[in-house]
Amino acid sequence: MAAAETVKNTVEQFTAASNVAFKDGVEKTLAALNEANSHSKKNLEAVVASVTAATKGAEALGAQAMAFSKTAFDNQVTAAKSLAGAKSLQEVIELQTAFAKSALEAYMAQVGTMSETVSASMKDSVKPLNERVTAMVERMQAAR
Repeated sequence: MAAAETVKNTVEQFTAASNVAFKDGVEKTLAALNEANSHSKKNLEAVVASVTAATKGAEALGAQAMAFSKTAFDNQVTAAKSLAGAKSLQEVIELQTAFAKSALEAYMAQVGTMSETVSASMKDSVKPLNERVTAMVERMQAAR
């Protein structure tokens, strides 16, 4: 009977240890899945934020281009009217030179403004993605 009792105790201990190990394994797996889901959600949120920032940048760029085009067209019409009213060849040359200079200056200013908009848009759209990469690198380094 002592041997049977010993076997029974051993089986009970083994069963209890197996149950604890299984429960711990399930809890660790669920915790890992929850963490993975959390990271996936944060990654998706970062992509959405990035696309939103890029869209806003594209909208701002489009609005700037439209405003510049309208202003340039209005300036061209005004210049054409001035040229049509010129009384001499010298006046035509002066008016054309002044228009060309102001058009070039306006164009260069617009290129600068649009470059700043593109640069800001790129920074804003890449920022959330960079933050996720940084978080992933930190997580991997912490896991070592």
